[in-house]
Amino acid sequence: MAEKVERLKINYKTLEEFKQFKEYGLQELSMLEDLQANMIENDSDSPFYGIYFGDKLVARMSLYQRDAKYDRYFDPPQTYLELWKLEVLPGYQNRGFGRKLVEFAKSFGLPIKTNARVKSQPFWEKMGFEPVTYDMDRDLGENPLVWYPNGVKEQKVSSDA
Repeated sequence: MAEKVERLKINYKTLEEFKQFKEYGLQELSMLEDLQANMIENDSDSPFYGIYFGDKLVARMSLYQRDAKYDRYFDPPQTYLELWKLEVLPGYQNRGFGRKLVEFAKSFGLPIKTNARVKSQPFWEKMGFEPVTYDMDRDLGENPLVWYPNGVKEQKVSSDA
């Protein structure tokens, strides 16, 4: 597969491409609002990454680096990546685009935290993610999954730690 992951530009063309995902995806997966909030200039640093098939954006995700002081998932607290809103357009699924996005995120060598969508848990497990095993405040509706670089597993045992 020659398609590569690239940082998406924050511009109106990308905004139009994101509207395509909103038609197919769940409201909560849409990055449209995020994009509008971040749209300052075309060359600003974007947290959005995607894969083009020809000239069509077919897969995308957002990737944010979180500072250790906000870490509720790893022990000791450490800087990690938060992977959000991974989505592949229908018709392009089961072609390795989602896997390619996750492998790109892993290439940074930091722990990764994500939340599995309904019925997506098997995908995340195949990618080496594990459920967070400690009790935590579920008010945010989170079902976090984490991945550890080099298989190093240092996870909090309890939320009181």
